[in-house]
Amino acid sequence: MKTYIMVTRLAPEHSDPVDVAHVMKDRSRGGAVWQDEIKKKCPEVRFLAHYALLGTYDFMDIYEAPDEEIAARVSVITRANGAFQVESWPAIPSSNFAEVIKDL
Repeated sequence: MKTYIMVTRLAPEHSDPVDVAHVMKDRSRGGAVWQDEIKKKCPEVRFLAHYALLGTYDFMDIYEAPDEEIAARVSVITRANGAFQVESWPAIPSSNFAEVIKDL
């Protein structure tokens, strides 16, 4: 399995902080629906961690998926369930990175 990091933003960057709080509360209530949809449509995905962030993004998830296509499904399902912006990044363990670049 490959590791992916997904960051999400729930509202436009320059929106009113009160609006952002309401969006986050609504998203929190819909979290179970989102998780159920991921489990149903991407049963091979395994979430490792979920964090609320105090910066450019509102949440970060770290998960494992067999390939980029399944990771893309997770991103699309997340966007369809209320995220304003979603970015997903493949994550290479630092212990493996030396091997990846050794011949460069």
